[in-house]
Amino acid sequence: MSEVWTEKYRPRKLDDIVGQSHVTSRLKAWVAKGSIPNMLFAGPAGVGKTSASLALARELFGTNWRHNFNELNASDERGIEIVRGRIKEFAKTRPIGSAFKIIFLDESDALTPEAQQALRRTMEQFSGSTRFILSCNYSSRIIEPIQSRCAVFRFRMVEEKELEGYLKKIAEAEGLKLDAETLKAIYTVSEGDARKSVNLLQAASFTGNPAPETVYDIAAQAKPQDVRQLLELSLGGKFAEARKLLYQMLVTSGLSGQDIIRGIHKEIFSLEIPEKAKVEMVGLAGEFEFRLDQGGSDDIQLLALLAQFTKINAGKA
Repeated sequence: MSEVWTEKYRPRKLDDIVGQSHVTSRLKAWVAKGSIPNMLFAGPAGVGKTSASLALARELFGTNWRHNFNELNASDERGIEIVRGRIKEFAKTRPIGSAFKIIFLDESDALTPEAQQALRRTMEQFSGSTRFILSCNYSSRIIEPIQSRCAVFRFRMVEEKELEGYLKKIAEAEGLKLDAETLKAIYTVSEGDARKSVNLLQAASFTGNPAPETVYDIAAQAKPQDVRQLLELSLGGKFAEARKLLYQMLVTSGLSGQDIIRGIHKEIFSLEIPEKAKVEMVGLAGEFEFRLDQGGSDDIQLLALLAQFTKINAGKA
């Protein structure tokens, strides 16, 4: 059975982590000193928060890293019991070959306020022997007393050039050839999410050398060229042709209304039309996405959106 590439190619050292040099440079300085503070890693999914924690533990503890590092996921148990139970029990144990050990709590913003208060007290009680690394998507959901006890690191989406270099290394190791269009397609779909991009690359590799069409098909996302044509037809007053293309995307390609409207929102900004028309189109896209969220029919709502676009006189907007 082939190994999952996200784990096979997970960075093992801080230097291997892509796109987060503003974080890894500070972490490496602390590793050199042999000590770290409590930390809060905040940022979107798939950008290296967990990988940075694992790499940090390896470089700090060496061969003993598994004994001194405990990884927990707060989304499994959100209540106070996870703090009183598993977290406190590990914090009580003595570190092996080090002055302290690390508890990594992933998705910590899922903890209830009561659990976070208990965690704050645990952080204080075991500050001499345990360091906490909290990972979250939204730091605003972490209570202020915990934030004030942590060094906060904000992870960002990986930039296109850095992600392309990372994917090229994986492709070379797997004997694949990646052209510029395929790399562009993977980045467009993943939007800077490194984990998602590696998953897409592995899924698309079943055909041999991945192609852009394969990437979009696997991701079940609208192809940018199709979305652009849809917008140009509707803005050009060719509503019947736009309707025909829309039904091809919905029925033949099996795309959902949400997939298409997200593609529309992205593509609006690349259209060569006046800014005022773009503003109007963005507002309409937001309104009709809300209608879809409320249970509106995909085809009816998207047709209504295209009808609104057809009314826009881009040349005079």
